[in-house]
Amino acid sequence: MTSLPRPAIELSADEARRIALRAQGFLGAPDRRSGVRGVLRHLGAVQLDTISVLARSHELIPYARLGAVGRDTVEAAYWTETHAFEYWSHAACILPVEEWPHFAFRRRAYRSRPHWHHDLPDGAYDQVIKQLRAEGPLTATELGGAKNKGEWWDWSESKIAVERALMYGEVVCTERRSWKRVYDLAERAIPDALLHDDLSAPECLRRLVRLAGEALGVGTRADIADYHRLKGEQFDAVVADSGLVPVTVQGWDKPAWADPKALETTPRGRHRTTLLSPFDSLIWERARTERIFGFTHRLEAYVPKPKRIHGYFAMPLLAGGRLLGRVDPAREGATLVAKQVTLDTPKAVEPMARALMEAASWVGCDSVRVERVNRPELTAALVRALT
Repeated sequence: MTSLPRPAIELSADEARRIALRAQGFLGAPDRRSGVRGVLRHLGAVQLDTISVLARSHELIPYARLGAVGRDTVEAAYWTETHAFEYWSHAACILPVEEWPHFAFRRRAYRSRPHWHHDLPDGAYDQVIKQLRAEGPLTATELGGAKNKGEWWDWSESKIAVERALMYGEVVCTERRSWKRVYDLAERAIPDALLHDDLSAPECLRRLVRLAGEALGVGTRADIADYHRLKGEQFDAVVADSGLVPVTVQGWDKPAWADPKALETTPRGRHRTTLLSPFDSLIWERARTERIFGFTHRLEAYVPKPKRIHGYFAMPLLAGGRLLGRVDPAREGATLVAKQVTLDTPKAVEPMARALMEAASWVGCDSVRVERVNRPELTAALVRALT
């Protein structure tokens, strides 16, 4: 076994936290000129999810960094002028179109070994390609129906075929329309200069590891590999050539690597105060969130209601570079309802009120109602801060 190079750089836990915050766009002046597309390029992946409470997660990601950017502006930034595509990264993610070549290794793997067991009749795949070529971008419904008459996973032949074509890279998801994927041929949707699978698997992996390290600022092997759902051994094979530098972080019990540019200057500037989607790349990996922020967070949407502690879609509160609490929000007409508020400290009251009011304004609500607070003695102070 090859021994790891001995790190020459040591970081305190606080330095690592601030590097991570800056890398993810929460420390320093937001790049409003680059806007939503700048956020996407900077992060390299924005996770999609079906849950919509205040808004869908891919809308919450730029909101958390830029403030109250219009939701129509967010969608247009992603889905117009071939700036992005959807593919399997950390999960189903919106990715900058420049990253298309980097996923050649994954497309080749899917072509050689499809990972599902749906049967596909002869001719069904070719028929979907033929229809897209003739008619242009279409949803699965427009291709002939997304489902059979069974359960939700009982896909139709056309849905199976077009999803397989998406995984192979012959078809691209170029837009979400009423949450339905809109499919088009890759030869039309991806710019010619990027439409290739020329990169070798090691080169794809090297680039993805480097980009993940830049997006995180500093991370362990598991942190960086998980960003685009790479295997640990894939990380091991390319990290020495990735340009990331080995570091040690006080209190971290595993080796770490950092973006060398992130080490050149001390992170400074204004901290964002905001509510975070549970699928935000700052916190999507639980072990990393606990290590950096001392904050344990679990999405409870799939936990039986009687067993939930913090609520269906509890959104952590980021303030002053710390995670200070969380809130499970809902909307009733023009009222944002804070169904369950968890405040870890009395110092979280004012930031929570500010974050709730900003979120309410962003989604078109004109008032905030608090239902439950984990520390009842802080309820009156929170209500006063909101009014």
